[in-house]
Amino acid sequence: MTLEGEGGPMTLTYGVAIAVPEPHGSHLRGCRAGFGDPQAASVPTHVTLVPPTETDEAGLAGVCEALTDAVCGTSSFDMALKGTGTFRPVSPVVFVAVSKGIAETERLAEAVRERLQVEQPRFPFHPHVTVAQEVAEPALDRAYDELADFRCEFTVDAVCLYVHEDGAGWTPRHSFPLS
Repeated sequence: MTLEGEGGPMTLTYGVAIAVPEPHGSHLRGCRAGFGDPQAASVPTHVTLVPPTETDEAGLAGVCEALTDAVCGTSSFDMALKGTGTFRPVSPVVFVAVSKGIAETERLAEAVRERLQVEQPRFPFHPHVTVAQEVAEPALDRAYDELADFRCEFTVDAVCLYVHEDGAGWTPRHSFPLS
């Protein structure tokens, strides 16, 4: 079904990410809300592979085909999150760092971006989980300090396609299992 807007097919915004599983995802999302991040309620906890990108409903089928091809032959791998980092002063963001599975995540992101034919990131790709952005400096400092000892490990066995829906935020649309 194609959604029609005033000028034709309606534009959808999608993103591709590795979902952080429970209970870690909910824990970090709760922390993000506690730091006052306005996106906490609408953004599931994740490691971004492809940032928000636009297509229409018909184009989403091509995105799914490309993602199926991109993950084909990619084995599941272990990921560890450990401690915090920041992109300050370039960008007011605090994140939990990926400390294991970095190379695998970089290769996966490159394969996905190449297959989807999306632009390369403006900055070098740095796998991470955002826990605070669009908040005041004291909240960024608190996020950095309070999650400095955070640690978890899990197996990455799928890539998730998220679509932004008005009112609901980023919702998982489809999962693409790794082999």
